[in-house]
Amino acid sequence: MAAIDVSNAAQRETAPAPAGRRKKGGGVWWRHALALLALVFALFPILFIVSSAFNNAGTLSTSGLMPTKFGTDNFKDLFADPARPYWTWFKNSMIISVVSTIATLFLGACAAYAFSRLRWTGRRGGLLAILLLQMFPAVLAFGALYITFANVGNILPAVGLNTLAGLILVYLGGAMGSNIWLLKGYFDTVPKELDEAAYIDGASHARIFFTITLRLVTPILATVAMLAFVGLWGEFLLASIFLTDVNQQTLAVGLWQTRNADVNRYFGQFVAGAVIASIPVVLVYLSLQKQLIGGLTQGSVK
Repeated sequence: MAAIDVSNAAQRETAPAPAGRRKKGGGVWWRHALALLALVFALFPILFIVSSAFNNAGTLSTSGLMPTKFGTDNFKDLFADPARPYWTWFKNSMIISVVSTIATLFLGACAAYAFSRLRWTGRRGGLLAILLLQMFPAVLAFGALYITFANVGNILPAVGLNTLAGLILVYLGGAMGSNIWLLKGYFDTVPKELDEAAYIDGASHARIFFTITLRLVTPILATVAMLAFVGLWGEFLLASIFLTDVNQQTLAVGLWQTRNADVNRYFGQFVAGAVIASIPVVLVYLSLQKQLIGGLTQGSVK
C-alpha cells in the first residue's frame, strides 16, 4: 500500500496542470506588461523634467532623460533673475492657497452642517441649486467676475483686480458647491444621537459643531483641504486674468510667462521652478494620504 501511495503521489506531481489553470496562470504576464507600460508612461515626464532641471545646458533642444552637463546652474539663474522674482511668486501662491483652503474648509463645513443637521425652509432647494450651478463651466463667469472686481476695486482697492485678497474672494465662491456636497455626505454618517444627547445637556448648535462634529469628521476635512490646496496651488486661468503685476503673480502665472518669453532659452529655468513648485504638493499628499481614501469613499456614497 505504501508503494502504491508513493506511485500515485509521483504521478500527481508529474501530471500536467488542467488546461483552465494553465491558461489562467499563463495569462498574467500581459497584466504585468500593461502595468509596467503605464508606470513608464507616468514616470517619463517626471524624469524628463528633473533631468532638464539639473542640466546646465539649460535649453529645450539639449534636454533629455539624462543631463549632458549635470549641475545647478538653472536654479541659480532662476533665483538671480530680477525680472522674474521666483520666491515672490512662491510666497504669493502659498498665501493664496493656505488662506483660501482654510476659509473654504470653514465655510464649507458650516454650510454642510446646516444642510445635514438642521431643518429649514428651502434646504432641499438650496442643495439642488448648488448642484445645478456646478454643471455650468466656470469659464462662463470669468467675464462677469472681472467686471465686478474692476468696479469693486474703484471703491475698495484692497480687494480689486491685481490683489491677492480679491483673488482669494473669487476662489472662495468657486469651490463651495462640490465641497458642500462632499462634506454633507460625510456629516450624514455621524449619528444624530450624539447631537440629541448634547442638546439634553444644554449644548448649542455652535458648541456641538466645534466640539463634537468637527472632531468626528476629520478624514473628510483633511480630504477637502488637500483637494482645495492642490487645486489652488496650480490654478492658472483666474490668476492670469486677475494678477497682471509681476510682483503679485502666482507660481503658475510667473512660470508660464517665463516659458512664453523664449521656450528654448528659458526652458531650464522653467523646469527648475517646476521642480521646486512640486514640493509643497508632494508634502501635502504624504501628510494627508491616510485620510484621503476614507474621506472620499465615505463622503460620496450618501
